[in-house]
Amino acid sequence: MQRVFSGIQPSGIPTLGNYLGAIRNWVALQADHDCLYCVVDLHAITTWQDPLVLRRQTQEMAATIIACGVDPDKHILFHQSGVPAHARLAWIFNCIARIGWLNRMTQFKDKAGKDREAASAGLYVYPNLMAADIHAYHATRVPVGDDQKQHLELANDIAQKFNHDYEVNFFPQIQPLIMPEAARVMSLRDGTKKMSKSDPSDQSRINMSDDSETIASKVKRARTDAEPLPSETAGLEGRAEARNLVGIYAALSGQSQASVLAQFGGQGFATFKNDLADLMVEKLGPIAAETRRLLAEPGHIDRILFAGAARAEAIANPIVAEAERLVGFLQRPGV
Repeated sequence: MQRVFSGIQPSGIPTLGNYLGAIRNWVALQADHDCLYCVVDLHAITTWQDPLVLRRQTQEMAATIIACGVDPDKHILFHQSGVPAHARLAWIFNCIARIGWLNRMTQFKDKAGKDREAASAGLYVYPNLMAADIHAYHATRVPVGDDQKQHLELANDIAQKFNHDYEVNFFPQIQPLIMPEAARVMSLRDGTKKMSKSDPSDQSRINMSDDSETIASKVKRARTDAEPLPSETAGLEGRAEARNLVGIYAALSGQSQASVLAQFGGQGFATFKNDLADLMVEKLGPIAAETRRLLAEPGHIDRILFAGAARAEAIANPIVAEAERLVGFLQRPGV
């Protein structure tokens, strides 16, 4: 089976956007891929993190991933800092990647904002660490959204240059997995912005830990317009909030947007929102309950992550040791 690697930052309890856009697809990939899923705490500290909060949010993210259906026994779930091979390979890649390549990375420009001089060096070389995350396992498939495709292209450029510089065919090329069913979930308060945990308004998002009353309240208050729902998808043009809610319903119910509109077209939003809230509670309620159960024993979550890290190390260490040998580093006796 093809080896898949994917990571997610420990931002605490994920949102509905994280679930529909990424984690749900991780669950599906387990059926026919060899999967490594990583809570990327090294990436998280490219911006300052409160240490206690970072530890708690790493546990929360891991618990939610398991509650969503990722099986840490059949596949590998671990925290990035638990496998030092990531950082070892990232330094080599820092020396392989060119400044001009990194200057073209649009995500750094977006995250650094106007005051680029105040951004951390870690944020600037973030894509090199992402490349190391993948290449440390010779993974060949990575599920990504459109905002990460540029980073995968860089990871392939780094692999190609490493292979060329050291006259080997060591690091394979990575193919992005653009999941056709991945939903782009937008804010409940502004349909032009992605749903985000960093949004100051909790009303803008559905957290995977929200109870049924909170979900119903947020959906009821979600921004809409005065027009009824259209009967065809063309009628969603220019109606960002309506498109977002219809898209969420379609993703959770496994239908197309056209099917949803065939059912609700011509109706006002009141009935649709009630049905959407009921659907969310049905799909997300069991996940929230399981997440709470897991977090009641944080030590158990830690043991799962460290056990996963040990299994990940068994794959990554020989690969990274060979990369170090190719570069010319001294080898430990017996390695």
